[in-house]
Amino acid sequence: MIRIAIVDDKRIMRVERSREIGANSNIKVLFTAQNGQEFMEKMKELPTNEHPEIVLMDIDMPEKNGIETVRDAKIIYPYVEFLMLTVFDEDDKIFEAIKAGASGYLLKEESSSTICEFIQQVKEFRSVPMSPAIARKALRLLSSQSQTESKNQESKHSLTTRELVVLKELVNGLDYKEIAEQLCVSPNTVRNQISSIYQKLQVNCKVDAVKIAIKTGIIN
Repeated sequence: MIRIAIVDDKRIMRVERSREIGANSNIKVLFTAQNGQEFMEKMKELPTNEHPEIVLMDIDMPEKNGIETVRDAKIIYPYVEFLMLTVFDEDDKIFEAIKAGASGYLLKEESSSTICEFIQQVKEFRSVPMSPAIARKALRLLSSQSQTESKNQESKHSLTTRELVVLKELVNGLDYKEIAEQLCVSPNTVRNQISSIYQKLQVNCKVDAVKIAIKTGIIN
């Protein structure tokens, strides 16, 4: 018997999901909560051996939303798995939920029978289930991120070792004269290197060069 809890700010969702999922002979709904704060309070009231193994967690809730709740709960109850149920499919929420410690990300439109299957997958295989629409979006995002990182890596390699050193000193707040003193070269040499850095990073000023260096991780 898999012990679960359901957290959703809409009462009708809590009642219907609890009834439908509770009809599965392999799953027992221990309790429901209307937000993350109530969920945390109910968890404190139960002994560890009676905690839910898996929690269906809504994301957009008042007082304490699902992502905040998972982030806090995983610290206190690392053995509990969380499946996010939401009407949202925005990019930031997908990765925020996963980074917070969620074990899966499902759309609320999924049938209760499908959700039951996902619950069993998490229990038996420690898998990371996602609704097909979410999985496709996640793959696109990961692909896009990979391409961006690849371009950033190319940008990093296009800078010479000395240019990387100069860029690092720019990030540290030094001007070209101070960098020249630091590297024991002429100010004109540093000025030329900075000009080359600007050209390769496709920027026109120190501020933009520093922003790119920090944002892309060119400087470790």
